[in-house]
Amino acid sequence: MSRIGSKAIEIPEGVELSINGQDVKAKGKLGELSLRLHDEVLIALEDVANDDGKSTKVVNLKPKSNSRFAQQIWPTMRTLVNNIVIGVSEGYSKKLEIKGVGYRANLQGQTLVLALGFSHEVKFQVPEGIKVDMEGQTEITVSGIDKQKVGQTAANIRSFKPPEPYKGKGIRYADEYVLRKEGKKK
Repeated sequence: MSRIGSKAIEIPEGVELSINGQDVKAKGKLGELSLRLHDEVLIALEDVANDDGKSTKVVNLKPKSNSRFAQQIWPTMRTLVNNIVIGVSEGYSKKLEIKGVGYRANLQGQTLVLALGFSHEVKFQVPEGIKVDMEGQTEITVSGIDKQKVGQTAANIRSFKPPEPYKGKGIRYADEYVLRKEGKKK
C-alpha cells in the first residue's frame, strides 16, 4: 500500500476540478491545466465534511487492479494530479543565481540574453506559459503554472554555464551547494 497514493488531494477554494473518464482538468486563478491519467488508475471526486461543518472537495485515486505496475503508477498519478491543482492555485517558481566576474543577464522582451564569458552572448527564447523575472543582473526567477515546464526551463538556462568546482563561477540554483575543489599546488 502506497503512503503517497493513499493520501487524498484537498481541492482549495477557487479551483475547479473536472473529471471526464481518465481526463482531469483543473481551472484556477492562474490558468488551466489538464492531465490524462493512466488506465490502471481510478479517480473519484468526493465531498468530505470538516470539523466546522463545511464540506471540502477531495480527490482520491486508487489502482484498478492488484498488479505490480498498477501499484507503481498509482502514486505517480496522484502526485501529477496534486501538481496541477497546486499549479493553478499557487504556481511554481525556481530561482537561479549567476556567479562570476562579468557574468550577467538581461531580459529583452521574451528573450533572455546571457553574458557568460563566451565570445558571444547566449540568447534564450523563453517558452510560452513561462515567466522570467530579473532581480538585478545576476538573479533570475523562472515561474509558471506547469511544474515540469518551470523545472525544465530553469535546467536549460543553467546548462549554458553550470557552476565549476574551482571558483564556483556559472549559473546555479539559489539553494544549490557547489562542492569546491582545491586548486593546483606548486
